[in-house]
Amino acid sequence: MIGTDIGTTSTKSVLFKTDGTIVFTHGIEYPLHSPDPETAEQDPEEIFQAVVTTIREVISGGNVHPSDILFVSFSSAMHSVIPVDAEGNPLTNCITWADNRSAKWTEKIKDEMNGHEIYLRTGTPLHPMSPLSKITWIRHDRPELFLKTFKFISIKEYVFYKLFKRYVVDYSIASATGLFNLHELNWDREALEVAGITAEHLSEPVSTTVSLTGLDAQYASLMGLHGDTPFVVGASDGVLSNLGVNAVQPGAAAVTIGTSGAIRTVTDKPVTDPKGRTFCYALTEDKWVIGGPVNNGGMIFRWLRDQLGHEETELAKQLGRDPYEVLTEIAARVKPGSDGLLFHPYLAGERAPLWDANARGSFFGLSLHHKKEHMIRSVLEGIIFNLYTVLLALEELIGEPASIQATGGFARSELWRQMMADIFNQEVSVPESFESSCLGAAILGLYGLGHVSSLDVVSDMVGAAHHHKPIPENAAVYQELAPIYIRLSRLLKEEYASIAAFQQKHI
Repeated sequence: MIGTDIGTTSTKSVLFKTDGTIVFTHGIEYPLHSPDPETAEQDPEEIFQAVVTTIREVISGGNVHPSDILFVSFSSAMHSVIPVDAEGNPLTNCITWADNRSAKWTEKIKDEMNGHEIYLRTGTPLHPMSPLSKITWIRHDRPELFLKTFKFISIKEYVFYKLFKRYVVDYSIASATGLFNLHELNWDREALEVAGITAEHLSEPVSTTVSLTGLDAQYASLMGLHGDTPFVVGASDGVLSNLGVNAVQPGAAAVTIGTSGAIRTVTDKPVTDPKGRTFCYALTEDKWVIGGPVNNGGMIFRWLRDQLGHEETELAKQLGRDPYEVLTEIAARVKPGSDGLLFHPYLAGERAPLWDANARGSFFGLSLHHKKEHMIRSVLEGIIFNLYTVLLALEELIGEPASIQATGGFARSELWRQMMADIFNQEVSVPESFESSCLGAAILGLYGLGHVSSLDVVSDMVGAAHHHKPIPENAAVYQELAPIYIRLSRLLKEEYASIAAFQQKHI
């Protein structure tokens, strides 16, 4: 079985045996185009070619015959929008979750268009990431583009249209649009009115377990698949990551740090937050994932490497090592708390818990005794501190989680894993497989096609590679710093708006 994850910075396909064993993986990275602080786009055709190529490569690399492939099942990043014409051709690049150009319309929807009530029904917090905001912005600020658009689709819908010439969107991706009524499992009438569209401008909502057959012959040949191979529509990367780390039972929380990050837990019915801080997205018709996403995860570590880590990167090349390993070793020399240096990682605005596209990053507490190694550790701590504030919001809704499963690229770092246990002041477990979204997609495919009777089969596929308990003296330091970290982000709200306005004017 093949699980394919269409991510923000890369697409990855993983070939699994039906017991969850990984046979072969292949990934392709692609750029995020950000010509200014507000724009974040990608080339949809480049991503589509990455999907085709990674599937072909895992079949080839795994040395399997097309008839051996039971199905291909999909995970995808959320909140993307591609306006397409009547022939399915993109009229713009793919507008990603990180694009902030609809910020003013987001505020207008919040303040003047009954935005909070729409959130309570749709589960997507009001933020420029939301396709509701993006489509409203296009309608008002780019009317010529709006009038040319036949449908507004996500990157996964674009892939499926290319492969099958059908416009379908799974409940999971649909529930991340701000346009989908969680209780009716259909497009929300008021949200459509705000965006100025009808249901015909969007794809047909289908269950996450639906599969399509009749693959386009050209692409079947390119991928090395039979045309009748089932393609399971699948779900979003976030909810499938929960499934892929076996965090689908009540009380189990999953923390992911990839390009961005999130904390999520599963409920048996939709749950939204009266304060509007958390999301609620579908996994299946009777399993819902609630939580909070952050914009600033691994992308901030990449920024640190690229902007402050030139010497360390060169050293890593000379030693034949990963530059991230070298940077984390340097950070490990510094005491927890970075000697009172705090970093707010809001380089791409922020979603949960602030939901403020104007938020900006900052170091706080810098003094003459601080060195670059303090800054490196402070950046890593700041990313975890930010996720901790989301956990506190989630605990208000469902109570303290009984267990925390951590996944994503950060989980390869022992320092970062221990840092999470210390800042959260709770034991953190890391599954053996880092490919949680791809595995989640594969398990959903098994379930959707009737090969297993329950998603609980995941428990037999996911072992635990690492357990980290909080170190009491470290946790005490972080508990002292956390209130300062949280207060600062609240106190700077007006300053965030002012500096964002300056940047928009002068950059």
